[in-house]
Amino acid sequence: MLDYTASDKDSLEVHLPRKISPAHSLNEILAFARRENASDVHLSPQNPIVFRKAGRLTPVTSDALSAPHIHNILIKALPPKIMEAFEKSGDVEYVHAISGYGYFRLTLMKQRKGKELTTRLIPLEIPRFAATGMPTSCASLIKWSHGIILITGPAGCGKTTTLATLVEMINQRRSDHIVIIEDPIETIYEPNLCQITQRQIGTHTLSQVRALRAALREDPDVIVVGELRELSTVELAITAAETGHLVLATMNTVNAAQTISRLIDFYPTENQQMIRNLISESLRGIICQQLVPKKDGSGMAAAFEVLMNTPSVANYIRKGAINQIENTIAMGKSFGMVRMQDSLQSLVDKDMISMEEVRQRHQQLNEEKND
Repeated sequence: MLDYTASDKDSLEVHLPRKISPAHSLNEILAFARRENASDVHLSPQNPIVFRKAGRLTPVTSDALSAPHIHNILIKALPPKIMEAFEKSGDVEYVHAISGYGYFRLTLMKQRKGKELTTRLIPLEIPRFAATGMPTSCASLIKWSHGIILITGPAGCGKTTTLATLVEMINQRRSDHIVIIEDPIETIYEPNLCQITQRQIGTHTLSQVRALRAALREDPDVIVVGELRELSTVELAITAAETGHLVLATMNTVNAAQTISRLIDFYPTENQQMIRNLISESLRGIICQQLVPKKDGSGMAAAFEVLMNTPSVANYIRKGAINQIENTIAMGKSFGMVRMQDSLQSLVDKDMISMEEVRQRHQQLNEEKND
């Protein structure tokens, strides 16, 4: 993993075209995508330039890109060290900066037809809590001095943005040391009341596990982990939560019950009762989210499921009765819990999304429960 800070070429004024074409530079394509409120950009051989807008892929050029064309776009825009790493490994990620247009997470890969680039547009600023649409109960999670908070959902659902909002709330309200471990760094935090240490895997540390081990010796109050992917990382995150630190992390799971099951399943069968006990004690809450296209086509609305770790939830986790979690959420409104179905219905009531979207999401939720 290599990081990338704005160089002189990024600081040059970008000509923003009225219409995009394969003849434009990467910076022009990305700046145009920012103006068009796209969330992602795809440059793929034998395909037109494609933007993802309001959750849907949309071609924005009539002409297709050739493999040599994409290669030329990349070598003109990217630093030699990035291209050298890419040619050696076949894939690389880093964050690209364009003055006036913010940061872009680029994923380069080699595929059968040539080189391909996928870009995620990183929000220009960290949204305030009220602007995210998160249930008000989520704000109470940052009061804890220790334990673990999980933000979950499928890829591309805005977990990083939600995580950034919570971290910035801590930065504004507490006098703590926050250690953030990312792959790559996407959000730049300016210290307010907190001291903030940001580390990028591959640039500032060799691995997530090494960074987590080191974080425990860096006098942290809050540890932020980009994503829990493997047993060693989960073990260290839970250890940190158990030893007096507040841990915030993300996972690619679709609901709270699946999140708890996934954490337990990381462990061998003979250790699962132990981890159920640890999770029941250290878990503070789970925020699960998904993005839904807005009715007016102007963008995406976020829907949330919220689980708070009450005594009854902790008891179900210890007993392995994870199938009871959904019913507990339904009956836990007084504790700040929110069902995904209710969140979706609320967006319908506000005329933000269509009833057809809700029907589709309900069907999806039922299929996931039956899997």
